[in-house]
Amino acid sequence: MPDGSIMKDGTKQASDLVLVGVVTAPHGVRGLVKVKSFTEEPSDMVAYGLLSDQTGRKTFQMDIVGEAKGQLIVRMDGIADRNAAEDLKGQKLFIHRSALPETEEDEFYHADLIGLRTVLADGSPHGLIKAVYDFGAGDLLEVALDDAGMTYLPFTREVVPTIDLVAGTATVIPPTEVDAVEVEGADEPDAQGEDA
Repeated sequence: MPDGSIMKDGTKQASDLVLVGVVTAPHGVRGLVKVKSFTEEPSDMVAYGLLSDQTGRKTFQMDIVGEAKGQLIVRMDGIADRNAAEDLKGQKLFIHRSALPETEEDEFYHADLIGLRTVLADGSPHGLIKAVYDFGAGDLLEVALDDAGMTYLPFTREVVPTIDLVAGTATVIPPTEVDAVEVEGADEPDAQGEDA
């Protein structure tokens, strides 16, 4: 995805941006917001510099002032009342990829995985990784299958033994108990997906 990807709302995401959080709700009446962080250590979301929207054009300066129910309570520059905070609900927050630390061997940012072609162990085409989710039991890859339908694969070494970022592929060995789910429009996979 060298030139970026198209988000569900039709705007373009710059290709060097990584999703690190989202504003979920206002907090109180003085312009504070609740933010769900997607970084391993939630407070690291603001440690890498200015955050931006998905286009990279609008930036956000933030200070963490607390935490509540697993979310950060954040003060954002220029947001002084509840109405302004309410307008930010759902705002996705991105950081430039170059600001993030290098990954260890066999570690990947979700943004690196989305858009990879999946191939079977014999090299035959399988699908396209659309999204990465973690519902509490480990990462799941959402894969749009080449022969229509959608499937979810656990992101484990047994199921995904090889990732080749240069070639843009992930070798997969689907567990026998995983069945494809028919999804309307799945016969035309969208290469962009969402960052997780």
